[in-house]
Formats: sequence, structure tokens, C-alpha cells
Amino acid sequence: MSIVLDKPFAITLDVGSSLANKTGSWRTARPVYLDRLPPCNNQCPAGENIQSWLNLAEEKQYEAAWRKIMEENPFPAVMGRVCYHSCESACNRGTLDLPVGINSVERFLGDQALKHRWKVEPGKSTGKKVMVVGAGPSGLTAAYHLARLGHAVTVFEASAKPGGMMRYGIPKYRMPREKLGAEIARIREMGVDIRLDSKLDDVARTMNDGGFQACFLAVGLQRGRCVDIPGAGEGQEKIAVVDAISVLRAVELEEATALVGRVVVYGGGNTAIDVARSAIRLGAVSVTVVVLEPREHMPAHPAEVKEGIEEGLHLINLRQVRRIDGKVLTLEIMVAGDGREYLHTGQSETMEADVFVQALGQAGDFNALCNLPGIVIEDGAVEVNAELMTGSAGVFAGGDMIPAQRNVTAAIGLGKKAARNIDAFLRGEKPRLKPKADIADFSKLNTRYYSDAPRTIRPILDVVRRSSGFAEIVGNLDEESAVFEARRCMSCGNCFECDNCYGVCPDNSVIKLGPGNRFKFNYDYCKGCGICAAECPCGAIKMVPEEI
Repeated sequence: MSIVLDKPFAITLDVGSSLANKTGSWRTARPVYLDRLPPCNNQCPAGENIQSWLNLAEEKQYEAAWRKIMEENPFPAVMGRVCYHSCESACNRGTLDLPVGINSVERFLGDQALKHRWKVEPGKSTGKKVMVVGAGPSGLTAAYHLARLGHAVTVFEASAKPGGMMRYGIPKYRMPREKLGAEIARIREMGVDIRLDSKLDDVARTMNDGGFQACFLAVGLQRGRCVDIPGAGEGQEKIAVVDAISVLRAVELEEATALVGRVVVYGGGNTAIDVARSAIRLGAVSVTVVVLEPREHMPAHPAEVKEGIEEGLHLINLRQVRRIDGKVLTLEIMVAGDGREYLHTGQSETMEADVFVQALGQAGDFNALCNLPGIVIEDGAVEVNAELMTGSAGVFAGGDMIPAQRNVTAAIGLGKKAARNIDAFLRGEKPRLKPKADIADFSKLNTRYYSDAPRTIRPILDVVRRSSGFAEIVGNLDEESAVFEARRCMSCGNCFECDNCYGVCPDNSVIKLGPGNRFKFNYDYCKGCGICAAECPCGAIKMVPEEI
């Protein structure tokens, strides 16, 4: 009699029950998905989530992209024009070909918002009142974010129009006033009260009389800083000596300026270049910029210097103005030493000028702060702690009046930070600190998967047209070009569901979670070979030691 078995004696276990089949037990390191911080985001002084809004723009979700910007920065149309886009210098794409035109896409989105009149609603009222002193980029940004957080905000501005140095320090050919005005109007529509022609002489009294629970100081540095030069203002045929800040303010107000005849601007920063380019547009016979530093070390943005030279300004580097005799300037020839040290040679040369503009920095007027207890002013700046609070409880400060990087983008970032810290102060909470991020630098990418995509360049007026008046000189990208430029983003550090990990895994241990939900690993079968991490284009997978 024979016995019939259902299956051979060797097959005795249920399928999947053998521990030997779970090849993950061989692993010494496991892959994990993570979100690294893109270098562009890390570089942005305003703290924008650049990669996020570029991805939305790529999908033609323009309003969603704009709203993502507005979570951090209320001035995308302005910043798309005046920001020096240091984010692009950090862009990993620049190591392959050219950086993504982040600033161009931001400008496109900002203008789309103005065209379609997109709005931002204020937050639910908290019943708290905050005063802001100064309607420049930092003050207006703080007011915007405080309104989003539900606080009632009153802004006191000494000038007849809001905008601060965005209006009175940046010429119209770079910053059209209709764009600035429209973005400020949007903040006003959120309920922010901007009181113009309201120069305060006692901040402490105004704060007390108005029942404000907190204050943000953002008065900026509204006065030009000058140095005494022997001979200036002496003799019968005197040269006109003026400061750059006064000149730019007069240009904005369409008042008479001294920028006629032979103009010499002394200084190497962006303000000096703005004055020089304005003088060209106002019809000066000649415009010369005298700079202590060599050209490669000038504080001015290289693109601004290049455009100014194209328009006709003459640049003289490594010179120091030693004396003025009538209309004759004596310049000492300097030489570069170690680092940023510049050495005297004792050699000199002369040049003639009708107007001498000093563009050597700015100073502030802090007299209105004298009755605030605990305020410390050191080296022309107000001292603040890590939360931007001064020594006076509930009084915060930011923008150009504190020791920090001084440009519009940095001012916006400080205004945002102050608003969030003021909100925490009013709620009796500690400010929330961001955890330290892992930066997605170029070494973490596998760039062979990215195709060539030449950068799209914004149009610019020809030299003759742009130097003949104050019309905006740089144009916009059209929609097709803006979308293309957004698509050049490599999504550094963040999974964009390319399926590479899914395709290369030899153990089929990568599981798709559906569109928008990315992937997960089945560690029962992952042997930890690391192929997925090596082949991830954007560096969104890393290998970590297996826990023993």
C-alpha cells in the first residue's frame, strides 16, 4: 500500500514564514528618506521656501506659489527687482551650468499677483496693539506678519510716502513706484494703519499714550555719513559737496539736485553706483566714481557696476580723496596689501569736478528713543538680543538700525523675525527655534540624471534707451520662460518622486505610496546595499548605521 503526500517532505513551512527569506537581516546600514534644506533656502536672508514655490510655479500653480512666498515675504514684486539674489550664488545648478533664475520667477509671480489682485487676509484678532516706527522694508514686513497673526498694528512714518529706502534710496529705473505702491497698498488693505508725516519725538510716550503692548523700531539710517576733507568749501570757485542719501531723496521727490557738470562720487557701495547712474540720467557732463577698494572687492553688486560702466560712468579704483582745492580733487594712489588692507603710496594725481558726492555710509537719528529705559546705542546702532529685543522690555528693533547685514532682503527677514518674536512675547511664550538642518550641498546629489537646460535671461533695455531716463531697465520673463526657469530647479534634498529608487532596488523593497506621498522602505527585505542612496538624483536618501 502506497501513501500519497500532498507535497514533498522538504516543503513543510508556510510561504513567507521562513526567517531566512527576510534578507533584511543581513543589513549593517539602512537607507532612510529625509528632507534636506536646499542651499537656496538656506542662503535667503528673508527665509523664503524657494524650492517649494519654484515647484508650484513649475506646475503653473501661480497663486499657490505666490502664497508660499507670502508666508515669509510680503514684497515679491519688489524683491524680484531689487534683491541681489544671493540664493542664486548658492544654487547647485550653477555648478552644472548656470543657477536657476530664482529672482526672475519671483518677479513673475509678484507681478501676477498685482495683475490678478490676489489678497492676504489678516488673522483672527488677538486684541493686542503693536506700534511700528518706520515704514521701510523691515517695518512694513513686521506690520504685515503681525497683522497675519491677528494683532492691531499702527505704523508711524516721518516721510510723506511709505517705503523707506525702497522708495528714497533705490532709483526708479530699478524699482518702479507703481509696483512698490501696490504691494504696500495690499498691506494697508489687511487693516494696517500707516500714519504718514508722523515723525515721533518720544517713542516711550507714544507707546504709553496709544496703549501699545509692544513696539518694533525700524527707523533705518536716513542720514548720509560724510568725512571732513581738507579744503572742501574753501576758495572763491567752490565745488558743490553733497551726501548721497540727500541726492537720492531729491531725485525721488523730483527736486533740484546738484548733479550737473562734472560729477565725482566717492564710495564703492550700491548707493554710490545708484547716484552715479542717476547723474547720467539727469544729464551730467561726466560721472566718475572714486573707490578705495579694487573693483573685485567693491561692496557694490557686480552687475550694477557693469551696467553703470556700460551707461558711461568712469570707475577709478584704489584711490583716496586727500584734498579739495576749489574744483580740483587730489587723489592718493593706494595699493592692495594683505587681505582687505590698502596701503598708502604717497603718490597722487588730480582731477577736476563741479560736484563731489560723498557715498560713504549712513547714520541714524535715535533721539526719539532717549526715554526708553535700557536702550543701548553702540557704534551708531541699537543693540538687540537674539530675539531682536532691545534692553527695554517689549521694544524690538531691526532693519538697518541694528548691527546686521544692510540691504532690503535682510531687512525683510529681520522684520519677519521680529514679528514672530513679538507675537511670542505678547502670548507669554518662548520663541520657537528652528532645528539645525542638513544642507543639500552639491556633493549629496547625483547630477548625471539632470538634463541640460540653458538659463533664460531677462530682457534689458539697450544702453542708449536706459541711460536717457528713469524707465525700468530690466524686463520680465514671459509665462513660458518663467515656467521653464522654474523647471530647472533640481529639487535639491527633497524627493520629487522620480522613481529611481523604486527602479534600481534589487530587493523590490521600495514601496510606492501614491502620487504626492513618496515612498517607504520594506526593511524586511532591504539588504542595505545603498544603491538607492547612490542613485537618488536629489540627495533625499541617506544610509545610517543599523542599530545593534
